[in-house]
Amino acid sequence: MRGFSPQNIWRMKQFYETYQDSQILSALLRELSWTNNILVMSRAKSDEERLFYIQLAIDEKYSSRELDRQFDAMRYERTAISEVKTKNLPVKQEIKDRFLDSYVLDFLNLPEPHHESVLQKAIIANMKKFLLEIGKDFTFVGEQFRVQVGNSDFFIDLLFYHRGLSCLVAFELKTTSFKPEYIGKMNFYLESLDRDHKKNYENPSVGIILCADKDDEVVEYALQRSLSPVLVAEYTAKLPDKKLLLNKLREFSDLADKTDLFG
Repeated sequence: MRGFSPQNIWRMKQFYETYQDSQILSALLRELSWTNNILVMSRAKSDEERLFYIQLAIDEKYSSRELDRQFDAMRYERTAISEVKTKNLPVKQEIKDRFLDSYVLDFLNLPEPHHESVLQKAIIANMKKFLLEIGKDFTFVGEQFRVQVGNSDFFIDLLFYHRGLSCLVAFELKTTSFKPEYIGKMNFYLESLDRDHKKNYENPSVGIILCADKDDEVVEYALQRSLSPVLVAEYTAKLPDKKLLLNKLREFSDLADKTDLFG
């Protein structure tokens, strides 16, 4: 075939053999660039993983570089873990589906140790990459967003608006492990946003407490009686260790299977 290198022909053959029996995947492939298709085909290990990254690339409109980073950051595995860990939290499924249990912020190049102010400044300086990590449906509203209650001023670390959820999203940044008292502060912020800043047509505000570490059992206890839509996530300043994350995924999958079995 003129105009095609042996490598291109081999890729086409591999592409056909990979997707010939999957009508669902075949229909979606047309919405991706050839480069992204090759990337998914070469890096994903199963049809489920391929479907995940194909849909993610379509929804978020990722370039090949951005999609490649999601593979490096193990987005598929982290999403699967998030689904298990947030299963019993008292938050609407629509909200849980929009957020992860952990975020990879390797692009911030954070020093160790670092303070909350350093974390916040690094996010502001790398807002485009941060939005790629948390999702392109977010619009940044402001940093240290001031809310006034009575005669006092309070400041929310980062405030976003989520187009899909039609609500304000407050991020509280913590460079320490999660503590239950963080929930009370976030509930206060959300109440203030809903009373004084939310538009009538918008949904109740959502709070994300982003910590350096968390004990999942402590988080579950702390959130069980919270009436506000609050989630707790952790961040890492470097790409995850693939072996450790896969082991964690297997551990949570086994736990989920046992829970379903014994009800």
